[in-house]
Amino acid sequence: MKRIGNGVWIGLWLLLSIFLVGCGAADVGSQSDGTENHSSEHEATASDETRNASGSKQLRIGYQKSSVLLFLKESGNLEKRLAERGFEVSWFEFQSGPPLLEALNAGKIDVGYAGGAPIVLATAHSGSQVVYLAYEPEVYRAIVVPEDSPVHRVEALKGKRVAYGKGSSAHYLVLTALESAGLGLKDVTSVFLQPSDARSAFERKSVDAWAIWDPFLADAENHGARVVIDAHGLPRQYGFIVGRRDYFLEYPFLQEIIIEELAHIHQEIQRDRKLAAEKFAEQTGIVQEVWELTLSRREYGVFPLTDEVLDAQQHIADAFLKEGLLQEPVNVRDAVLP
Repeated sequence: MKRIGNGVWIGLWLLLSIFLVGCGAADVGSQSDGTENHSSEHEATASDETRNASGSKQLRIGYQKSSVLLFLKESGNLEKRLAERGFEVSWFEFQSGPPLLEALNAGKIDVGYAGGAPIVLATAHSGSQVVYLAYEPEVYRAIVVPEDSPVHRVEALKGKRVAYGKGSSAHYLVLTALESAGLGLKDVTSVFLQPSDARSAFERKSVDAWAIWDPFLADAENHGARVVIDAHGLPRQYGFIVGRRDYFLEYPFLQEIIIEELAHIHQEIQRDRKLAAEKFAEQTGIVQEVWELTLSRREYGVFPLTDEVLDAQQHIADAFLKEGLLQEPVNVRDAVLP
């Protein structure tokens, strides 16, 4: 595998500067393929058709800053490969998994990345279109507090205001972290906020703690936030490439192509993480140290689904059912393509 060349990096800098002006600053669901931006994930496309006005087939991808899909987008490799098959690719950014999955279920995007917890909730809806395509190792997550906070142990979060996205991977992190200390969600005041709003509340000290993932987490640490507990040692929560069931039944070959190209990007970043951090920092407004930390403490690779991974997902489903976040039991294997 050749390294990413300087010419490609220059392209990455120019494109990425449009979309990333700082952690959490981008609009949820904004289109980022050079066309007019949209203000919400529900406006990601004008119709649910898989072909555009010119007759080209469409592949619409949702991504987050925590996903390596971001780097695949900037490489342009997928566009080149799919153009040969008559496909056009468009990209839409989301702050977290729940709105991305809502857009996928609504037929506004065809494929995306999300954490395990929001996928469980998304597949619980009758007629859900969300299916698992592959998994990635989990992104670093933690609960942080201000540097001068008196909270040093999970037990001390009792009675405190904790910010996190409802139904996000951070939601499950809070649940399992509290359980590790003999507490439950009822023992804290949950403040449901998307990452950008949660960060503002955290900096104003309107909340006592914040559950979040990289690179938002690494950026918070760079500004003095202190980790109380991270996900290490807690029940696993993987990241997943997910697709729209009807779409991938119609175009099954796309699954292999997307995973292959994404795996190549994983390898490229892993081979020279410092260079990747340096180049992205120059144009994103996120300092290099944050990118270096983010890229250094994640695992790399895209893998076929295993029983171990699906069992971890089932554990999330069962935990959410017990907490009342699900009304009926969910069998996660129902969301696996034949």
